[in-house]
Amino acid sequence: MAKPQQKTEAPERARGSGVRTVYETLRSEILDLAIAPGSPIDEVELSARFGMSRTPVREALVRLAADGLVVTLPNRSSIVSHIDFLNLNSFFDALTLMYRVTTRLAAEFHEPADLERIRPYQQAFSAAVAAQDALAMIAANRDFHVAIAEAGRNPYYTALFTRLLDEGRRLLRLYYSSFDDKLPVQYVEEHEQMIEAIAARDIAAADRLATGHADQIVRQIQGYIARDRRRPVSL
Repeated sequence: MAKPQQKTEAPERARGSGVRTVYETLRSEILDLAIAPGSPIDEVELSARFGMSRTPVREALVRLAADGLVVTLPNRSSIVSHIDFLNLNSFFDALTLMYRVTTRLAAEFHEPADLERIRPYQQAFSAAVAAQDALAMIAANRDFHVAIAEAGRNPYYTALFTRLLDEGRRLLRLYYSSFDDKLPVQYVEEHEQMIEAIAARDIAAADRLATGHADQIVRQIQGYIARDRRRPVSL
């Protein structure tokens, strides 16, 4: 009687599930600043925390490093990547420019199907704002602006803007924290106005709205960081 074939897929699925669990949990904690920039990552502690071997933990850290959220040091240990405050002005200049360029191009070159892709992301963003779910706001905001960039039909701008949005996720967490995660409805409405300008192919309005939107975000983050640095230090 022939022996039944051994199943090999379940362990692979289990390991893949483990990697995803570690990755998604740590990613949320890093983006939410629950794990501070510069914090050491202890594989042994993570292995014990998640009740799994170090292999899926290492694979999750590789994914986080590809996201720019974790840095592997020369001694092979890992830390949460720092926020580059020294080059913040250069980052904000590039981010503002990409807001403007991609929204202008979307107004000029979009096709009707692009608007159908953009609107659900705005609906998701609006729902996240109503729920005061900062991580969901960050994700939906990113997808909203990437969809606008894609509607502009320039893959180089799309790639650069996507990179900037991804690198700025923790800064955007500070932005929402400055409102105690209660984002004023006017900033949700700004997204709606941008969609309307794109749909109307009003390039000037799209540029004006994108500029104002980006400038407000930059000012709010800068003000929040300045206030945070003025807080008294406990001795």
